Amino acid sequence: MSDRYVPTKDDHFSFGLWTVGWAGKDLFGDPTRPVLDPVEAVHRLADLGAWGVTFHDDDLFGFASGDPAGEASREATLKRFRSALDETGITVPMVTTNLFSHPVFKEGAFTANDRSVRRYALRKTMRNLDLAAELGASTFVMWGGREGSESDAAKDVRVALDRYKEGVDLLCEYVLEKGYRIRFAIEPKPNEPRGDILLPSIGHALAFIYRLEHPDMVGLNPEIGHETMACLNMVHGCAQALWAGKLFHIDLNGQHGPRYDQDLRFASADLKQAFFLVDLLETAGYDGPRHFDFKPPRSEGMQGVWVSAAGCMRNYLVLRDKAKAFRADPEVKEAMEAAGWPSLAQPTLAPDETLEQFLADRSAYEGFDPSAAGAREVNIERLDQLALEHIMGVR
Repeated sequence: MSDRYVPTKDDHFSFGLWTVGWAGKDLFGDPTRPVLDPVEAVHRLADLGAWGVTFHDDDLFGFASGDPAGEASREATLKRFRSALDETGITVPMVTTNLFSHPVFKEGAFTANDRSVRRYALRKTMRNLDLAAELGASTFVMWGGREGSESDAAKDVRVALDRYKEGVDLLCEYVLEKGYRIRFAIEPKPNEPRGDILLPSIGHALAFIYRLEHPDMVGLNPEIGHETMACLNMVHGCAQALWAGKLFHIDLNGQHGPRYDQDLRFASADLKQAFFLVDLLETAGYDGPRHFDFKPPRSEGMQGVWVSAAGCMRNYLVLRDKAKAFRADPEVKEAMEAAGWPSLAQPTLAPDETLEQFLADRSAYEGFDPSAAGAREVNIERLDQLALEHIMGVR
């Protein structure tokens, strides 16, 4: 193994406990692997070179509603977990809350028709905001996996969005009241487990954010698999999130088209998209975690879990190296020039040009030759081929 592809904490790679800890249970089969102790997960990820670990509350403690016995067990578990973090130097950059597994959330959490369920979901989330702050997390991801329906008769979606907004606004108020340095990141997904999930794409979530009382506190956590399930372009979506200043966190994995959520090892499915996504993240100033939300295949044993996790990081590092080489290639620079990259960066109107001056410029319309412009070469195929050759390792 080349040393330059060995991850270090400076790479800011992080994993969810639910990823390496997935025991392989699915709709059609029982678990194929034993339950993984979160403490062991922290140590093994540290050995692989990971920087951070993330979790849902239920990943650590199981589902509990605050009974005394459960509280004692929770504290004991948290003590062991903290010790593992201290021993390994692993950080907790993000925490989230499970509002989708227990039957209480079968019809929604923040948007459940039952008001008491909505109130419970908010209190459960607030409790885990306290934990996130205690562990130093700066991001709190919100995936509304049960916020939606299977039938359009189930609820008035406009009112559901009112309740969604109310819930997020209240959580922002809670963070401000407590003085926590935490931002929220909405994770879009089009479907599964609900037939239709509210805020199904990056664009839907961005539109929702700007209706909130504290839009500056709320951004996005897009996932490759989720955007691909919606037949959307993850690179374009992340570029727009970066353009809006809203890419707070990102979930990296692999996905073969608009199927069920596969959560494959990063870059193991659409290698070209993974390449351009890494290129975007590394050149656009994204400074957040490179978080892997994948599931080791059910067919693998525990050894395969760690091979799969290491592969996620190695693939990112390889693609980062290739993206740098692509950008530095003189022939690529020449092809970018021919394709008009520098021209796109030039404002359409000249500096200080007024609307009146623009309308008076006959070269912009009356003197413009559409036929000649339509016959021009755009030179994208050459640039795309050069990218493929860098990906394939022949340049």
